[in-house]
Amino acid sequence: MTVRFVKSVPKKINNHASPEFRIMGDRSLIAYFGEVIDRAVNDRVRRLFLHLHDHPIKGMLEAIPAYSSLVFLFDPARTTVDILREEILEKVRMIDNVEIPDPETVEIPVVYGGEYGPDLEWVARNHSVSEEEVIRLHTKELYHVYMIGFTPGFAYMGELSRSLATPRKETPRTAVSRGSVGLAQEQTGIYPSESPGGWQIIGRTPLKLFDPDKRPPTLLRMGDQVRFFAVSREDVEPWER
Repeated sequence: MTVRFVKSVPKKINNHASPEFRIMGDRSLIAYFGEVIDRAVNDRVRRLFLHLHDHPIKGMLEAIPAYSSLVFLFDPARTTVDILREEILEKVRMIDNVEIPDPETVEIPVVYGGEYGPDLEWVARNHSVSEEEVIRLHTKELYHVYMIGFTPGFAYMGELSRSLATPRKETPRTAVSRGSVGLAQEQTGIYPSESPGGWQIIGRTPLKLFDPDKRPPTLLRMGDQVRFFAVSREDVEPWER
């Protein structure tokens, strides 16, 4: 299922509609709440996820939330797809009154351009603006953390200004440095560890996004709000290694 960003809740979204289910192998089931990346849809996912934390389903091993869906991992010796589907639908009918915690606002310092943002110049040319304008557009928004995925601590955030929506790289890098701040379509994100990646890298932050020894281990969590601000290399000495 392909999802896309929308700026407002379209009429076709029914906040009380049942999710669409798809089987994923013999131990997982996915429930889709829509085909758009939208705050209202994402909030339904979060409400169900929070409800399941306090009211787990028998045989369910884990629920993994995403933009507009949840993946349910289950033990086939303790439940079946049909039973799990009915249990999920029963839970969905209970989530309207689930309270979502107030978001934490996290400010992220970023050194833009140069060796830390090797794609900043390309992004500026692609949008026919200056590098300073790209930085201004990126730092003016307050971003919503829709989900954590890809690698531990990687936060998918939206939405970028339409004037900054940027395609992914045609050829992904084999290694993107930890802390790299990237753009992809109408999303922005931060690589919490060195990994391959195809996002356009415009800067880097010294903050540590993932620490397995901390609780919680991730700096950002689903539902948080993020604001980036520009700093110089000297402002963030010593750079974390």
